[in-house]
Amino acid sequence: MTIKEKQQELIDEFAFLDDWEQKYEYIIDLGKELKGLPEDKKTDDNLIRGCQSKVWIDAEFKDGKLFFNADSDGILPKGIVSLLVRIYSGHSTQEILDSDFDFISEIGLQEFLSPSRANGLMAMTKQIKFYAVAFQLKK
Repeated sequence: MTIKEKQQELIDEFAFLDDWEQKYEYIIDLGKELKGLPEDKKTDDNLIRGCQSKVWIDAEFKDGKLFFNADSDGILPKGIVSLLVRIYSGHSTQEILDSDFDFISEIGLQEFLSPSRANGLMAMTKQIKFYAVAFQLKK
């Protein structure tokens, strides 16, 4: 499944939810499904700057694709980062670099978040792109 297809799948899932309370609960549930990170991966190098809560994103490059894993000490940020892991994990660096984050506005996530959480979300998306650039340069 392409990144665009995964984004559309997520947009469709959110379209079935009637209000932001349901969407909020859904995001939290997605966070509960996230595998999380072992303690040795919760390092300053993996810590996302600009988030209200602590959020870590780790990336592994194998077989020409990037695989992300993440964790957070907050339930909402963990759900938000799980959306990004779900969409971008398992794709090539070029696919990630060519993709956009329009799905975030299409599901209305930025409108729902406080300014500090929206800044954290943007920091997470920048880190995903940063990993794609860094691993592409290593090829």
